[in-house]
Amino acid sequence: MLTKDLENELKLWRHEFHANPELNFDVNETAAKVTELLKSFGLEVHTGIGGTGIVGILKKGSGSKSIGIRADMDALPITELNDFSYKSKNQGKMHACGHDGHTTMALGAAKHLAESGNFNGTAYFIFQPDEEATEGAQAMIDDGLFKKFNIDEVYAFHNLPGLTTGNFASRVGAITGSESLFEIKLHGRGGHSALPHMGVDTITVGTQIITALQSIVSRKINPALNGVVSVTEFTSNGMKNVLPGESVISGDTRALSLEANKIIEDSMRQIVKGIADAHGIDFSFSYDVQTNMTINTSTQVHAAMDVAKNLVGAELVDGDCEPKLFSEDFAQMLAVKPGCYILIGNGTEGCHGRSLHSADYDFNDELLVIGSSFWSELVTKQLS
Repeated sequence: MLTKDLENELKLWRHEFHANPELNFDVNETAAKVTELLKSFGLEVHTGIGGTGIVGILKKGSGSKSIGIRADMDALPITELNDFSYKSKNQGKMHACGHDGHTTMALGAAKHLAESGNFNGTAYFIFQPDEEATEGAQAMIDDGLFKKFNIDEVYAFHNLPGLTTGNFASRVGAITGSESLFEIKLHGRGGHSALPHMGVDTITVGTQIITALQSIVSRKINPALNGVVSVTEFTSNGMKNVLPGESVISGDTRALSLEANKIIEDSMRQIVKGIADAHGIDFSFSYDVQTNMTINTSTQVHAAMDVAKNLVGAELVDGDCEPKLFSEDFAQMLAVKPGCYILIGNGTEGCHGRSLHSADYDFNDELLVIGSSFWSELVTKQLS
């Protein structure tokens, strides 16, 4: 592994990031540490892109080709339950998704390539805030990420608990789903719980809508397509003996194609209108796409998987994995540039096998050398 000699440093950096998690765009200490390290490696560093985003530039030779490596820096508003020496010092904040590891792997590659890299072109190391609220990538793009910097293609990692440590997976086409948020407001006629016939309570109407929404995936979408419809909140102005006249139903949907997402939205609108009209009440419906599908391009997938096979062996690489229905705002970058989103196994046991966003999850330090070596080899291959 190219970065084996950096293993101890990588662990120290990762543990420092883990112990000091920050949220959303407020990743000032993390960004300062990343900036300090990049400058110490000799990279040209640009800060404040999209708020707290960073781009480190490493150029060698006279080649005109370039590559972007993206890492996310933000944590989650979760209280950590782990009890190791580097557990979170910031109450109610935790690196429960492994962004501390993603950042560290990119830094390891930047250091190795600055010291020993043999390539001809420009490597851009992109450190992004606010992936969890899915606004950081677009903020960096809106602030000129791909206009100020001549990035030909862009790649990103995400660790995956449940996949054996060090295994790689990706696929051509959609690899993660879109995320859309919906809200249904019902305006009925509340009243006394003993006199339901004198009004139209929105609990009764709302429960019919919620039940009907569950038929969309099973009856409206082609089984060959994918989708999820989840109601996550149902609130009303009712009380112990008061039937509610106002209720709000909200939730989240996922899809792996524009077609499936359109079917979900149209079907939801029809169901809500039909049931509301049947009961003679007013309603409003909103459906907002927060994040698009993450769509990998063929050339970049094959390049990444070839590097992975050379690094860990073909038996540990799946170049046509099943897509995932979680969302990822790296999708916004892939809507502008060709590239590849890559999954890397975090392990199957203990805290490494816990689900992402769990309070007892932890990024697997065994991946630090593997991941940083992968980035180093990918840069070298693409800029040969």
